[in-house]
Amino acid sequence: MKRVLLIKIVLYFNIVIFIITLFSCQKKSETLATSGEMKLKSKWVQKHIKNDNPLLPFSFLYDGKASSELLNGWQKKQEKIKIDKNRTQYIHKWTDTETGLEVCCIAVEYSDFPVVEWTVNLKNTGVNKTLIIKDIQGLDVNFRRGNEGEFILHGIKGDICAEESYEPYQLTLAPDFKKTFSPPSTGKSCDGSDGWPYYNLQMPGNGVIIAVGWPGQWASSFMRDKSNGLTIKAGQELTNLYLKPGEEIRTPLILMLFWEGKEMVAAQNLWRRYYLAHIIPQINGKPLQPVTQIQVSGAIEDTSYVNAFLKAGIKPDICWRDANWYPIDKGPYKGIHAWLNTGTWEIDSMRYPDGFKPFSDWIHKKDIKFLLWFEPERVGDPDSWLGINHPEWLLPGSSHGALLNEGNPEALEWLINHVDSMIKSQGIDWYREDMNGRGPLPAWCKNDDDERQGITENLYIQGHLAYWDQLQSRNPHLRIDACASGGRRNDLETMRRAVPLLRSDFQWPYMEKVVAGNQGQTYGLSFWLPFQGTGTYLYDSYSFRSFYMAGFGMGLLTPENTSAQQQAYTECRKIAPDILFGDYYPLLPYSLQPDKWIAWQFNRPDQGTGIIQAFRRDSCDESVKILYFKNLFTNVQYEVTNMDEDDFTIISGKQLMEKGWRVEIKEKPGAAIIIYRNTTKIKHEK
Repeated sequence: MKRVLLIKIVLYFNIVIFIITLFSCQKKSETLATSGEMKLKSKWVQKHIKNDNPLLPFSFLYDGKASSELLNGWQKKQEKIKIDKNRTQYIHKWTDTETGLEVCCIAVEYSDFPVVEWTVNLKNTGVNKTLIIKDIQGLDVNFRRGNEGEFILHGIKGDICAEESYEPYQLTLAPDFKKTFSPPSTGKSCDGSDGWPYYNLQMPGNGVIIAVGWPGQWASSFMRDKSNGLTIKAGQELTNLYLKPGEEIRTPLILMLFWEGKEMVAAQNLWRRYYLAHIIPQINGKPLQPVTQIQVSGAIEDTSYVNAFLKAGIKPDICWRDANWYPIDKGPYKGIHAWLNTGTWEIDSMRYPDGFKPFSDWIHKKDIKFLLWFEPERVGDPDSWLGINHPEWLLPGSSHGALLNEGNPEALEWLINHVDSMIKSQGIDWYREDMNGRGPLPAWCKNDDDERQGITENLYIQGHLAYWDQLQSRNPHLRIDACASGGRRNDLETMRRAVPLLRSDFQWPYMEKVVAGNQGQTYGLSFWLPFQGTGTYLYDSYSFRSFYMAGFGMGLLTPENTSAQQQAYTECRKIAPDILFGDYYPLLPYSLQPDKWIAWQFNRPDQGTGIIQAFRRDSCDESVKILYFKNLFTNVQYEVTNMDEDDFTIISGKQLMEKGWRVEIKEKPGAAIIIYRNTTKIKHEK
């Protein structure tokens, strides 16, 4: 009897310890923020937002005078609104009674993360045009450091459709240093080597992550003085304009996340957790989950092709219909480029007499979603429906046709209603939006008068975001896939509404260094975007494992590649939740060189799971690497498995972190995937 009682007590004690450990892991995983980081944020917000006369974090010139000098003399109103349990909104509004210009700063402070964000709206409430408003900066702040270290700026390149896309950089900001970032005059917010609008500024003992939300042409600058100060500015690249009566413009969305310590990677994981809590789109209150996809035509005859995947044991989450489903025969582009003949957003009745509804109904019964590609902004065919019926809605000047002016209220209303009706009538679950050519900026600029520089872009961006908001409001279960010739429009405002199922067009087998390049893209982009996707058309395990991420797909299913596709889809589906929801740790230095290894880890302490992905490239003579796991629980036992082997090993977190794990890849090139699980959690589940 005593023995039974003792066993019960021990069992009860172990269960209590497990629950406490699990709860603490869960709380830790929710934010990762420290009290010190929350204090850093609160102190900054008090100084720059909450004070009656705050040191405002934005700036502009009005009739040549600085906003910092003007606003104190204008009429002011303040308001505080509790949005929900984690967010409080602060509204500061100033009005110039002489000209009617109203400036409204809307800031949101978070209580669960050390984060604050804001936008600034400028509106003409008068009866005459305003004076000239110039150099509007949504962000204009100064940081000062101590004497024990220097400012260091961490970031990555934007998408350039090359192996160097998303390559990490680190810049030491010495006295008199100046660096300006912007897309290369395209209007695509994540385009080019200097076009990534997210930064991690490291200072001695702490730092701040800065994100700019503007799906257009932005610019930022980091300017050091001769002493210990640094000024950071960011905004729409060009603003020199007056406002007509009733007209309103806005700045980019600016976000700052404060962190403390010396570990840049820990700060990036705090960002990833904030992203998953507050940025990634949600359906039914839950963040978007990992997805797999296959490419289809959308014709009802395609059901046999989908069935081939299902019979092979591959059940995709998405059937993806890309470009070329609208009338294309009469436009200026011919042959393989005929898909560029956009502007008639109707299904080609000759090829799809019944539309896509029969196909989408069929896949919906199998719990598969339907994705349809659109490119509504670019009108490539001057004789399309838009070109003939509403030339007044079009802005000439883009590289591959005209631009539908989303800043035109009539054009915007038509676009919202038209696409919404297609979503409903065709059973569309995923709306994929592309933006091809050299971007919208030339057309925006061409439409501006000398005293209205930047107005077309600003009104357009407001319309563009309102368009997506309306589609999602009218279709609460709609998912949006953001694309712009790959991953060239993934700024903060965009990521609040969409995910990138294709992070770059650098994916095709004929592209030189495409495999190592995609390893590098995962390495760099994982610091910033937990959800990223791509597809591969290569069927050896080293290659297709280099493309595993939260969104994954492969090419045409054939008897020759069925086995490879079965392996790839199965493996990716197994590890994708850890890739999306885990903390990210590079385990080896970034490199694109063929004689190197590259490896990283995704870790989910709340779930007790994680993975390591390791790659030995084709000219690398090293067959073995010792990889040191990150952020495990020292006294917990883990079950560690190489996906290419049948056996597993039980080993403590302390050993994995301090002594490392031996990874052998015999082939070159070759890839290994190591998966691990907290054995305490395994026993609990059993």
